Amino acid sequence: MELLIWGDQGWGDELFTASLMTIAISLSSYAVGLVFGCIGAALKLVENRWANILGEIYTTVFRGIPELLVVYLFFFGGSLAVMSVASVFGYNGYIEVDAFIVGMLAIGVVAGAYAAESLRGGYLAIPKGLIEAGLACGMTRSHLARRVIFPQTLQYALPGLSNLWLINLKSTALLSVTGLVELTRQANIAAGSTYKFLYFYIVAALIYAALSFFSTIVIKRIETWSNRGTVRIKV
Repeated sequence: MELLIWGDQGWGDELFTASLMTIAISLSSYAVGLVFGCIGAALKLVENRWANILGEIYTTVFRGIPELLVVYLFFFGGSLAVMSVASVFGYNGYIEVDAFIVGMLAIGVVAGAYAAESLRGGYLAIPKGLIEAGLACGMTRSHLARRVIFPQTLQYALPGLSNLWLINLKSTALLSVTGLVELTRQANIAAGSTYKFLYFYIVAALIYAALSFFSTIVIKRIETWSNRGTVRIKV
C-alpha cells in the first residue's frame, strides 16, 4: 500500500487526478454523443430520403469502425487539418491538437452512433395512441414534443443509453495512446516507473470497477425516477 500514498513517495494523488480526468472525459464525450445521437435519430426518422441515407451512413460507419482507429483518425487527421489551415497563413511547423478535445470528439461521435439507434428505437416504441390523444386534446406540435414525445422517448431509450454510458466510461482507456493522462495512462506510467505492472493494472481495474458500480447505482435511481407512475402488469 505504500505505493498508493499521497505525495512524492507514492502514486495515490496521481491516480486520483487521473481518475478525475477519466470522469471528465467520460461526461464530456457522453454529452457530445447525446447531441450526435439526437441528430442521427432525427435524420433517420424524418420523412426525407436523403436525410435517412445520411443518418444511415453515420450510424453504420461509426458503429463499424473500431474505436481505437477512430481515435487515431481524429488525432492525426485533426493535426493534419489544423496544419493545412495554418500553412495558408504561412506557418509550416507541426501542430498537435489537444488530446482532451480529440478524445471527447472521437469517443463522442462513436457513442452518438449507438445513441441514435437507442433514441430511434425509443421513439418508435411510443404507442401511436398517445400522440393521437395529444393532438385530439388540442396540443400543438411543440407542446406534444415536450410533454409526450420527448419524455416517452427517453424512458424507452434509457436502458440503452445507460448501457452506453458504461461502455463510454471504459472506452476512455483508448485515449492513453494520444498521451492524455487518464487512469489507464497513469497506471502505465506508474507501472513503468516502479516495475510493478500487475499491481498498478489491478489497482486501475478496481478503480474502473468502482466507477462502474457507482454508475450502476445512479442509473438504477434514474430508471426508478423515470418509471414513477408506470404500472407494470405481471403475467
